[in-house]
Amino acid sequence: MLNLKILRGLGISTLHVALLLSPVFAFGDTNTVLRKKDSQTNISSPSFKVPDKYAVQFGPRPLFLVNDMDPSPLKERLQSCNTGRKLKKTLFSIGHRGAPLQFPEHTRESYEAAARMGAGIMECDVTFTKDTELVCRHSQCDLHTTTNILAIPELAAKCSQPFTPADPANGTPATARCCTSDLTLAEFKMLKGKMDAFNPQATTAAEYMQGTPPWRTDLYANTGTLLTHAESITLFKQLGVKFTPELKAAEVAMPYQGTYSQADYAQQLIDEYRAAGIKPQDIWPQSFDIADIRYWIANEPAYGQQAVYLDDANTPFDLPSATELQGYAAENINIVAPPMWALLELDEDNHIVPSVYARHAKDAGLDIIAWSFERSGPLQNGGGWYYQTVNPVINNDGDMLDVLHVMAQDVGVIGVFSDWPASVSYYANCMGLP
Repeated sequence: MLNLKILRGLGISTLHVALLLSPVFAFGDTNTVLRKKDSQTNISSPSFKVPDKYAVQFGPRPLFLVNDMDPSPLKERLQSCNTGRKLKKTLFSIGHRGAPLQFPEHTRESYEAAARMGAGIMECDVTFTKDTELVCRHSQCDLHTTTNILAIPELAAKCSQPFTPADPANGTPATARCCTSDLTLAEFKMLKGKMDAFNPQATTAAEYMQGTPPWRTDLYANTGTLLTHAESITLFKQLGVKFTPELKAAEVAMPYQGTYSQADYAQQLIDEYRAAGIKPQDIWPQSFDIADIRYWIANEPAYGQQAVYLDDANTPFDLPSATELQGYAAENINIVAPPMWALLELDEDNHIVPSVYARHAKDAGLDIIAWSFERSGPLQNGGGWYYQTVNPVINNDGDMLDVLHVMAQDVGVIGVFSDWPASVSYYANCMGLP
């Protein structure tokens, strides 16, 4: 970090860093004591504690990032947290599609990994199938990049746009478009999740399904179990986490098939939580479409109270004004969720500080959730789109923790979506955040 001073007050508690996904190093509740008896000799082995299946464990990455930070009081505080205290899930850490830095997004395996990393809230992006069943996918039409659909001929034949190979002579990239609305729920459940990627130079479907960036991995991409929205609710209950479903924009004409309206879609999402007995205070429904937020506030006020209006600004010029933010509050919209860069700017001394937008949102009485941490890959060249307002002072991976600290302590965000929740969970445990 160039010329970055950490001048904010630092609260601190301690915690222990455990190896990622290794139950030997899990430190959750372990009250069960198992005594293994040898049936042949009738001799009991010494008792030992069995770790909780989803005990919190952060693995090596958070401390790797801490050690990569430039020298500062914040770095020293975060290093001091590696001391063995029990780890806890935190509502500050939100599993963005699970843990898609290394696991196929919106799969059982990705969600379980995120829960083990301390995420206290989990996201299912919600869309619908041909028979209007709700499923977890980031987009209605991303099956060609996030699943193995092109490897299953009978399902690939149903895609809106079948695979077309690249034509190097004409410079035409390979293309495909496969949507959840192309499949029934039964057909959707035949798929397996993979890392979200494609190869535009592919001349075969098998080549097209490759293309995972080198800073991600296919190590855990062979068994991605896809979920319905209802199945995600059941799983999240088992994981002991809360819920933040995002109602994704339909990519088919609405009303779908002439009868399934946007209101039906928004209501169906809420109905599945009610049917599962989930309390409204445990759910943060999200949408980029303010009409969905208004629908929930008007028709499901108990659930609408925590509705999250996502901001799709692409540059600072696209952000809402102070008057617009005050207008959201006047409509009883309580939470906004912009991209991380929208909350940050550089002062005249090149220190990272809260942006004008962040100050206006807080002045309007709005709570803020930020997206998305750990999504940019290596940061040595400025961090790209997610760090666009502070690119000049971003030059190593450890800088992301400085950014997180400003969002948490100076902006006052109530949560952060992350593609690798362990990093946010480590910080939250260290700083005593809820």
